[in-house]
Amino acid sequence: MTVAISYSRGQLGIQAPLITVEVHLAGGLPAFSIVGLPETTVRESKDRVRSALLHNGFHFPPRRITVNLAPADLPKEGSRFDLAIALGILAASNQIDAGRLREYEMLGELALTGELRRVQGILPAVLAMRAAGRRLILPADNIAEAALVKEVESLPAEHLLRVCEHMQGRRELAPAAAAAPTRASRKYWDLSEVCGQPQARRAMEIAAAGRHNLLLMGPPGTGKTMLAERLGGLLPPMTEDQARETAMVASVGHGGFDPRDWGNRPFRAPHHTASGVSLVGGGRIPSPGEISLAHHGVLFLDELPEFDRRVLEVLREPLESGRIVIARAGGRVTFPSRFQLVAAMNPCPCGFLGDAERRCHCNLEQVRRYQQRISGPLLDRIDLQLALARPAPGLVLSPKAGGEGSAAVRDRVCIAFERQLRRAGKVNASLEHAEVERYCSLGPEASALLEQAVERLQLSLRALQRVRRVARTIADLAGREQLGTEHIAEAVGYRRLDRGGLSFAGAPPGVS
Repeated sequence: MTVAISYSRGQLGIQAPLITVEVHLAGGLPAFSIVGLPETTVRESKDRVRSALLHNGFHFPPRRITVNLAPADLPKEGSRFDLAIALGILAASNQIDAGRLREYEMLGELALTGELRRVQGILPAVLAMRAAGRRLILPADNIAEAALVKEVESLPAEHLLRVCEHMQGRRELAPAAAAAPTRASRKYWDLSEVCGQPQARRAMEIAAAGRHNLLLMGPPGTGKTMLAERLGGLLPPMTEDQARETAMVASVGHGGFDPRDWGNRPFRAPHHTASGVSLVGGGRIPSPGEISLAHHGVLFLDELPEFDRRVLEVLREPLESGRIVIARAGGRVTFPSRFQLVAAMNPCPCGFLGDAERRCHCNLEQVRRYQQRISGPLLDRIDLQLALARPAPGLVLSPKAGGEGSAAVRDRVCIAFERQLRRAGKVNASLEHAEVERYCSLGPEASALLEQAVERLQLSLRALQRVRRVARTIADLAGREQLGTEHIAEAVGYRRLDRGGLSFAGAPPGVS
């Protein structure tokens, strides 16, 4: 037999298209070529495959070998095709049964000794296989991730020889037992460790209940980072679909997916030197960025004005749409990116504007330029904007300095969260315009108060809609169906930067 076919899976975003590996042996001078838009790692497969076959005593045919990875117009990357190529060569040279190859899909990188090494993107591949009716052969190091999908029979192997014994019928590979996804009990920092800051704690509860974006602004040492790190402990558990989506994105990322993280909301905190590509994703064959790796979780941007402004502007569209589309010459890839943004910043370059303990040394123009590094359109998309003051030393040193713990707050958040899902099937932060009109209706007094706030603060239509969504969450936490003036007033109070940010002389507006 001179032609053999095996099957594998490619990687295109979080999709895993079927790749047909066609191996042809022809006469002529010995040569080995791989076609079908392979990138460098795929082209190097021929050296890994040749060494693995020869090292394990197989006959490497001294003929013209052509490997076609179909469809030919889809870019291929990574070392995941090594095993399928090796078995295709063995089948084409009649060293194993070619008929059995059609029953399997194969993923795995080959070491020069024939050992199978783990590859990334296993979970999307296994999920895509559910309708194909074939079994999967993969490295043993990947089995914990593959076993999360019980509808597909996964056969782990540690060596090429072991796979060949299975194909020759001498010793069958044992299927891995399907593992029911288990949620690891991640330890979150507790909210009770935050001293003082009652308004910030309230804003954290509202943000967690409605999945609203949050900006914390204040001098160094006021607890901005502490608060942000504790948001994950306030969020409700993920659904199975959300856990699967998050795991799929992590699986195709550079770090891969750890099955022990199943069901845990991600918390991503890139440094302020991060580039736009590292945030949104990219590359010749695009991989997910921080906003996608934070899908259904929290993206924390500390020192927000220190980020390059062009980097921050790339967040505007994903904050609205919940996805990012990366276009390259070879096609378009869509990654989900429904993350919750939490940002922290100082009020001025020296950090002490409005601080009762330290004097600010910045002039008015420096403060203005610093705060204007964050554009109006980006601020428009941040629902809760809060100024923090430094707590009094006596409060911090008090043995009863800590407030309510995360568990008690999370209980209220989960009740409000369930109320939102019963009403609209989604969280308040994701309500569309028509849904806002339907579920965030206002009485005459509340409507008059909101109109007055819009005129005084010059709120945009987007900010107006976001105020109504926040008010809806506040009412849900209070167990109220009708939005009242108290809900609107509190929601408007969180539009800190729409009211001019921090004043240059003295304390932040509204902070004593």
